Amino acid sequence: MKDLWLLQTKLAYMPEISLIIATLHRTNELRRLLDTLMQQSFKNFEIIIVDQNNDNRIEKLFINFPYKSLTLQHLRHHPANLAAARNIGIAKAKGKWCGFPDDDCWYEPTTLERLHQRCEWNDRPHGVIARWVEQNLALSPTSLSWKKSSQFRDLPVSSISLFIHKALITQLGGFDARLGVGQWFGAAEETDLVLRALKEQATIVYEPSIKIHHKTTDNLIEYSPEFRLQAKKRARGTGALYAKHHLSSWVIFRGLIAPILRPLKRGQFTYELAHGLSLALGRLQGWLNWRRQESNVLSSLSAMREDKGQS
Repeated sequence: MKDLWLLQTKLAYMPEISLIIATLHRTNELRRLLDTLMQQSFKNFEIIIVDQNNDNRIEKLFINFPYKSLTLQHLRHHPANLAAARNIGIAKAKGKWCGFPDDDCWYEPTTLERLHQRCEWNDRPHGVIARWVEQNLALSPTSLSWKKSSQFRDLPVSSISLFIHKALITQLGGFDARLGVGQWFGAAEETDLVLRALKEQATIVYEPSIKIHHKTTDNLIEYSPEFRLQAKKRARGTGALYAKHHLSSWVIFRGLIAPILRPLKRGQFTYELAHGLSLALGRLQGWLNWRRQESNVLSSLSAMREDKGQS
């Protein structure tokens, strides 16, 4: 009877927050994140690990039950696709709120407590953006808007700092799995999600007292050809947003020319200019290819309607 009661209690458990961690090729970093989640002052949350590895490294983390105090699910997903893996986690999430920590980020002990407090304010936001400490200065709290975000004049959005109401992300259909790490359009899935939410009049706020940590890339790596290649892949995601959300010609032109003009104005004609050219080329590729794909889809739909009309 006691075991049955424990099972019923666990099944009835409804966490406030679901943290969905899509992981690949990292073990020590994931252990660090889980250690910081063990230290959270706010305890009403669950962890969903979406494992994209081809080995059993994640199971080895739980030998001797070092994280037995955490409510945790372990799911598998193949092939590797960050956005699709997160969607798998969202479907299993029981919390009112979903967060998406990278497997190599880490939280402060009060991160989730401060998130919970902010969610209870009178404005009842649908989404909250935390501060990525290593990347962003502590700006004043504010609300995002479609007008500014669609011009890339709003606060930057990173998936590790984004918390969103599950009802909203479900309504939006989750992340677009064509965007993000592992895809040709190698980034911008979180920005796309926020843009779609703002179109639906969702309230998304920035709260700098909620702090999340993630190491940034040092300059030596940034100057390498490998980094420039990765930057171009990520930039394709930004270019896809230009086409997907039908952004203005001025926003597109500025986005294509700015990465080149910045280093030229500073007199930086070597690594910095090469990096800027990679960004501009990636954005152009992403914009053109997304438009091409949309055109192909529309042509196929038109052909199907014609065939149906003739039958």
